[in-house]
Amino acid sequence: MMAVLGGVLRFTRLGEPGALVFDETYYVKDAYSLLQSGYERAWPEDANESFTAGQPQVLLDEPEYVVHPPVGKWMIAFGMALFGSDNAFGWRFGAALTGALTVLLLGLIAARLFSSATLGALAGLFLAVDGHHLVHSRTSLLDVFLTFWIVAAFGALLLDRRDGRLRLARALSRTAGGGDPGGGALLYGPWLLWRPWRIVAGACLGLAVGTKWSALAFVAVFGLMTVLWDVSARRVAGVRLWETALFRDGIPAFFTIIPAALISYAASWSGWLLSDNAYNRQWARENPDEGWSWLPAPVRSLAEYHRSAYAFHNGLSSEHSYSSNAWTWLFMGRPTSFFYESSAEGEAGCAVESCSTAVTSVGNPLIWWGAALSLLLVLFYWAGRRDWRAGAVLSGVAAGYLPWFAYPERTTFFFYAVSFEPFLILALVYVLGLILGRPADSPHRRRIGLLVTGCFVAGVLALSAYFLPVWTAETIPYSGWRLRMWMPSWI
Repeated sequence: MMAVLGGVLRFTRLGEPGALVFDETYYVKDAYSLLQSGYERAWPEDANESFTAGQPQVLLDEPEYVVHPPVGKWMIAFGMALFGSDNAFGWRFGAALTGALTVLLLGLIAARLFSSATLGALAGLFLAVDGHHLVHSRTSLLDVFLTFWIVAAFGALLLDRRDGRLRLARALSRTAGGGDPGGGALLYGPWLLWRPWRIVAGACLGLAVGTKWSALAFVAVFGLMTVLWDVSARRVAGVRLWETALFRDGIPAFFTIIPAALISYAASWSGWLLSDNAYNRQWARENPDEGWSWLPAPVRSLAEYHRSAYAFHNGLSSEHSYSSNAWTWLFMGRPTSFFYESSAEGEAGCAVESCSTAVTSVGNPLIWWGAALSLLLVLFYWAGRRDWRAGAVLSGVAAGYLPWFAYPERTTFFFYAVSFEPFLILALVYVLGLILGRPADSPHRRRIGLLVTGCFVAGVLALSAYFLPVWTAETIPYSGWRLRMWMPSWI
């Protein structure tokens, strides 16, 4: 149900505005190039106008230098292949579909993580109606695709946790049944080498990195998280030297997740590798004495491309009017304006003296500010009560958020936070679960919890309805737009 709601919000008026907005000017063009050639090509200066007017697009013969991998752009290209590249619905279809699927995934993940269909529904609802994720789902930037693959990887590791514990219990049960309840098996525990859900998680993480390199932090954090889950499982099961799980589970996890990630990541570059004219494709032939000469020429060229792109990202410090420091993200200090257009009476459906049409990535304040406060309680439950669910939620937030503090001079934007927004919502839902209480609590306690949660949900829905016009490019009076800009820094 929540995925349906998310889909309705994402697909309704998806073609508005009908022009390329914000960084769509890069990624939509790259996606079209991939459809035509398998690699990114340069465009004439008037390319934006040809997209807006629904005219045929004309690519230049020269390759284009880009600094993001191709997975997200291929996902944009999917919609363009289905519905055409000459309309906004076509180039935004992939983002809208991916956003709706993320709502579905998060709801299923929360239901399993908290063993509650109610909390799963709340998680799906909050992501469905939050403006930050909604704006990303209605514009063709890369971050909504990055978020999808990260959430999918987390869900796969959650399934692996359950599967691994069941297999561990069965293996130990067979050992005990064989008359060796305290022997070697309970000293170290069995090897659990075949972990298909880890392969799935690795492939998803590779596709996340193939969308944006910032996903590398999730590879490291999720890899550590899944091994620590196995360490805990062996300790609970009575394995005496449970610390050896760092070896018995850590090494197989590494050689399962990392190869799967590398394979899916390398496959995403197949268009570039199979071409002759892509940017830097012939670098190895032109520079035979540079780099790792023992590698095949295509791999050397790709390695040089990656080195160049990494240097670009590290040196990205140009000023931008909507840049924001990571310290401000949790409180939405400076949301990004994707689109803004003013109109006078009689223009674009404006019925008053002055109107505004905007797409702003401001989130639902109750969701974001509530989630920011919830992190403190989740941190307490992880550190003080060793709740693995709290640790899992914090892992996602840490992987998506903390690495940005290592680059204080780099130009960063609030919309990067969408990659860990699902984990913020899980933190919020975790706390709402505590408020709702347990089935064993008194009826009075349960009623209070239900009342508080119901009021919170009602407030979330009311605020989402209020902010919806500035998320979906509706033309509203200028005074109405200003009323929705609660902070001067939002303008």
